[in-house]
Amino acid sequence: MHRILYRFITGLARLAVRSGRAKDLEIIVLRHQLQVLGRTTSRPALTDDDRTLLAAIAQALPRPRRHGWLVTPDTLLRWHRRRVARHWTHSPRRRPGRPAVALEIRQLVVQLAADNPTWGYRGIHGELLGLGHRLAPSTVWQILKTHGLEPSPQRSSVTWTEFLRSQAAVACDFATIDTVTLRRYYLLFFIDIPTRRVLLGGITTNPTGPWTTQAARNLALQHPDLLADAGALVRDRGSQFVAAFDEIFHSEGLTILKTPVRTPVANAFAERWIGTLRRELLDRTLIWNRRQLHRLVTDYLDHYNTHRPHRALHQQPPTDPDDATPNRPPPHLQIVRSTRCHGLINEYRNAA
Repeated sequence: MHRILYRFITGLARLAVRSGRAKDLEIIVLRHQLQVLGRTTSRPALTDDDRTLLAAIAQALPRPRRHGWLVTPDTLLRWHRRRVARHWTHSPRRRPGRPAVALEIRQLVVQLAADNPTWGYRGIHGELLGLGHRLAPSTVWQILKTHGLEPSPQRSSVTWTEFLRSQAAVACDFATIDTVTLRRYYLLFFIDIPTRRVLLGGITTNPTGPWTTQAARNLALQHPDLLADAGALVRDRGSQFVAAFDEIFHSEGLTILKTPVRTPVANAFAERWIGTLRRELLDRTLIWNRRQLHRLVTDYLDHYNTHRPHRALHQQPPTDPDDATPNRPPPHLQIVRSTRCHGLINEYRNAA
C-alpha cells in the first residue's frame, strides 16, 4: 500500500513540473487508452489496491471531471463501504463441527440410491447402519441432495428397458435393408432379452401376415427352448403381426406385449440390435441380392451369438462356444485371427 501511495505522489510531482500542454497531451493519451481498454475488456479485474487508489483520486477530482472512468461513483462508494465493513468485522473463531463424511461413504450412499430407486433417505440410512456406518439421516438426505438425486417417489419410476429386462421376454421386429438396385428387404428377427441371443426369422420383400405367421411357427418348432423360458413377446403394432401370429405364442404360454404407437424406445433391445447390425455389417458393404444378404446375416449372427462380447453379460457372448475359455489369461501371447462376413468381422482366439 505504501508503494502505491509513493508511486501516486511521485506521479503528481512529475505532472506538477511539466507544462500545461504536456499534461493535457498525456491526459488525452490516457483517456484514449481507457477507451481502447473499454472496447476490448468488458469488465477489468481490479485488486483491492487498485480500488483504493481510484477512490483516493476520485475524492481529489472535481465531480464534473469524474466522467469516463472505468467505474461509476456508486461503485466507488460500494468499495468504500465494503472495505470499512471488512476492517471492523471480527469473525469469531469457528468451532469444530461434524467431521467430513468420507468419499467412500458418499459413493456408497449414491450407489444405494441408484440401485434401489424405491428407497428413501431413511431406508438408505437403515442399510448403512446395518453395514456398520453411523450417519445421521439428515446427512444421508444432504448427500442425496448434493448429487441431484430426487426423493424415492420420483426415482422409483420404471423405464421400458428395466421393465423388459425383468420380464424374461422375447422381442421381435423388422429391419429394412435396401440393395444396390433399391430393392427393399425386410429381415424378421427374434431376440431373447435375458441372454441377448438373436435368431433370424426370415428375409422377404413382402412381409404379409401369413408369411410372418409361418416364421413364428418355424421358430416354435426349431427353438422350443427359447419360448419355454420366456414369459412374454414384445412387438410393435405393425399390420404384419396378425391374430394367427399371436396365437402361436399364446399356445406356448406367452403374453403379447404391444408397444405404444410411435414409441421405438419401448422395444429398446430390438432397436439396439438393429443399430448394431447396421454399424458393424450393413453400413460397411453393398447388398446386391437376397442370397448375399442371407449369407452375411447368418454368418454375422453366428459371430454375434458365440463370440462377440456384451457389456450386459460381463463381456461374454450370449452362448459360449465349446473351446472358449473366458476370463482366463493365455500362457503365452500367441493369438490367432479369423475373419467372418467376407473379412468385415475379425475374431481372435488363443493359439492351440
